[in-house]
Amino acid sequence: MNHAKNKVEWCLRKAKKELESSNKHRGLVKIQPDLDQSRRFILKAEHYMKATDYLKKGNFSDISASTIFYAMYHCLLAIASKFGYESRNQECTFALINNLIEEGKIKLRKELIDKVSSLDIKEDSNTSTELREKYQYGTNLSLNNNIYNELFELAKEILSETKEIIEE
Repeated sequence: MNHAKNKVEWCLRKAKKELESSNKHRGLVKIQPDLDQSRRFILKAEHYMKATDYLKKGNFSDISASTIFYAMYHCLLAIASKFGYESRNQECTFALINNLIEEGKIKLRKELIDKVSSLDIKEDSNTSTELREKYQYGTNLSLNNNIYNELFELAKEILSETKEIIEE
């Protein structure tokens, strides 16, 4: 069993255990596939993209690191919903998407997901997750234009590919 599949299984067990003791979970739950919910996640991703552009124009590009990340993350939640999963944990979401790619269930390019977050954290990696954390929790007041442009283009690619996956 590969790393992503192992992580998905762990996330499913984690959520099940948490739901047995409370009404909340911080993992992954199997649900009915919900295309309408997937489309709402896409709308939310597009909303975050508009906010990202707005923040950049208003000289708040440091905050846009978060909105770009969440635009991409909502795309992943859209895919999860289409395939019958509810995720309340970013690592679980990334593992699920990687597993769906590895099983050939979705045609999302793995290198795009690796730019968002990696299951195998490397000391020198610079994923959008790490950039979001750096700019969200750090003291920098602006995001380098090249990094901003790279992240914005990455989000547009992921959004485009996600829309195709949702409507297949």
